[in-house]
Amino acid sequence: MTTVEPPVSRELYPPIEPYESGMLDVGDGNHIYWEASGNPAGKPALVVHGGPGSGSGPSRRQFFDPERYRIVLFDQRGCGRSTPHASDPATGMRHNTTWHLVADMERLREHLGVERWVMYGGSWGSTLILAYAETHPERVAALVIAAVTTTRRSEIDWLYRGAGHFYPEQWERFVAGARVLGPRDGAGGPGGPEGSDVPPTPELLAAYARLTEHPDRAVRERATADWCDWEDAVLSAETGNATRPFGDRPGKDRLALVRICAHYFSHGAWLEEGALLRDAGRLAHLPGVLVHGRLDMGGPLDTAWHLARAWPGAELTIVEGAGHLGSGETRAHVRAALDRFARHTTP
Repeated sequence: MTTVEPPVSRELYPPIEPYESGMLDVGDGNHIYWEASGNPAGKPALVVHGGPGSGSGPSRRQFFDPERYRIVLFDQRGCGRSTPHASDPATGMRHNTTWHLVADMERLREHLGVERWVMYGGSWGSTLILAYAETHPERVAALVIAAVTTTRRSEIDWLYRGAGHFYPEQWERFVAGARVLGPRDGAGGPGGPEGSDVPPTPELLAAYARLTEHPDRAVRERATADWCDWEDAVLSAETGNATRPFGDRPGKDRLALVRICAHYFSHGAWLEEGALLRDAGRLAHLPGVLVHGRLDMGGPLDTAWHLARAWPGAELTIVEGAGHLGSGETRAHVRAALDRFARHTTP
């Protein structure tokens, strides 16, 4: 069911602090940071952050009624407070894939003694939520997803190539950033003179992935800055360039974010193309709310539209005038959905 909703109350819940936190050993030398806030006896809810590699943020707690929910946040492998950190080029990435993260979430559920949980996230977080829920549907009570993505290769190609039709000068600089080093210097990038054919998107992103692992810190920082400049350009119609959601992050977090993004997207997130849409029927018994901005340049609306058609239990709310970062109205719809699931879904 698809709706275009009128505005609802935009107030979120007051800030709260965790009552419990820890580091969970998930194997392969990785430990993920987790925390719980709200009501220890409340309905369990898991917040799944975006990026991949952005880390969790305390403001996400404010979408949940702290008297009704046991709110769990965690940092995915390699970012936030999890260790080892991807900003360190010595940190291996072989054991950092979508399916490692799905296994980490299930291990966290077992560690916390949760039977089923409500799941909330957006952007990359929506892809990871869908991958988890389609793998473990019996462990999910309800889903709330904003800025819907499934990380199909076609979606990746849009973000790192197609959006260049709107920002051609910034996209040319993004492509040029992958040519900083030639293959003989270890970048394995596109190489060649300016004006030569641009390589396929996976090769372009793989060049950035190699640059973010280069032994020279200056090379890593330059590649990170070039990547962030492109991501911020795609979001610039929403931010008015007043803020830079990627470029304004602290240096260590920025290095990890870009390295993890390039690693995941150059591999198509280890997902069979279209698999999350194809297998959405596994969620048929689950209630879900999808909230997506009409003007989302980073993840166009058609992905959310197709997911809503493939998932009988999903409601799609289209927010006019909102983009990938959302708006006050977007956040209000997310809170309203979580309030509803606090009342009407069983733990």
